[in-house]
Amino acid sequence: MTWNEDWGRISAIARKDLITERRSKAGFNSVAALGVTMLVLFGFAFGPDAQALRDAAAGALWLAILFAGVLAFNRSYQVELESGALDELLQYPGARWTIYAGKLISNLIFVSLMLAIVVAAGIVLFQIHIPSAWPMLLVTLLLGIVGLVTLGTFYAAMASRTRAREVLLPLLLFPMLVPVLLAAMSASKALLGGDLMHEASAWIRLLLGYDVIFLVAALFAFEHVIEV
Repeated sequence: MTWNEDWGRISAIARKDLITERRSKAGFNSVAALGVTMLVLFGFAFGPDAQALRDAAAGALWLAILFAGVLAFNRSYQVELESGALDELLQYPGARWTIYAGKLISNLIFVSLMLAIVVAAGIVLFQIHIPSAWPMLLVTLLLGIVGLVTLGTFYAAMASRTRAREVLLPLLLFPMLVPVLLAAMSASKALLGGDLMHEASAWIRLLLGYDVIFLVAALFAFEHVIEV
């Protein structure tokens, strides 16, 4: 198949998922609500100390995104599984990596919208001052989300065939996300603190390398995983 045909299939899958989510709205509302609720709970846990809140902001933000994101990944293949359309989708002529790419794009948009809400809530709840290096912070958020969604979409496909996928997905996903969360939290914390030690760039390079390696690996491995 040509690239135009592959891209047409990718965009069709992504568009279908986004339209389905827009019509239901329940999934996005629940995911965003969970993320904000976790930030509120973290805020109560750290108490009224403004400096302690700001120091913990990066970790609380990424943990809230992680746990809320798992709900989104569990929904990635739910519609196809409930309607029995996944097998028909796999029988469609063409490269199967396009299914993963379409799901990846829709999940990336979905989680990015959720991230915007959680970040806005975090700025207010944790009394965060926007640093002068905010473009680098934005890049860190983007790379962190790409790594999270890349692995989340891949492992959701792996767990989709099992009955206990809601339990299996976190067990498979969380250990693999440790480098992403460590790098994203460290870079975010350094940038929010002014990056006095100039360590943020090293963590951002680690994030970029991780994203590229696992994105390529997931595209190649998806065909074998989805058959399990």
